[in-house]
Amino acid sequence: MPASSRIVSASVVLAQTNIDTDQIIPARFLSTTERQGLGRHAFNDWRWRDDGTPNPDFAFNQPHNAGREILLAGRNFGCGSSREHAPWALRDLGLRVVVSSEIADIFRNNALKNGLLAVVLPEAVVQDLMSRPDDVLTVDIDACELRTPAGAVHRFPLDAFARTCLLEGVDEMGYLLARSAEIRSYEERHHAR
Repeated sequence: MPASSRIVSASVVLAQTNIDTDQIIPARFLSTTERQGLGRHAFNDWRWRDDGTPNPDFAFNQPHNAGREILLAGRNFGCGSSREHAPWALRDLGLRVVVSSEIADIFRNNALKNGLLAVVLPEAVVQDLMSRPDDVLTVDIDACELRTPAGAVHRFPLDAFARTCLLEGVDEMGYLLARSAEIRSYEERHHAR
């Protein structure tokens, strides 16, 4: 299913630095290979109290943040162990974009492979965006730009293949499956030689 080339949303802010993958999705929730339902456990130890009730002070439990698709995070987001469950949990939570001044390489690669755009911008820009989380931002995947309502445009790098997958709304396997007729045709021509 094709995805929109633009994500238009206000932001949720987690200004902490060094948010690691175990904070994004604690290891005790990694026993599944299902992507659905992991959003309930995203930031589990911050979102829920020991008695299972929501922590009202945590950003994702605040009503004004409901439905927001952009996360503004502190430096070094996604550090720690490699786990695909982290971007799965964030996508299931409803996020489509994570913006930080530094995103761990393994997390960024896992995110892009799973439909979560990881955008790295200069620290000063991220801090400015965090100061106005209710601003509705536009993230244009096709143009590789984040735009503010004040007219500022921040370009970000994005690998061409990852960009294609995000625009088509597919992961790597979905990309290949969508081209199965072309692959089959190539194989038939190649084996006919």
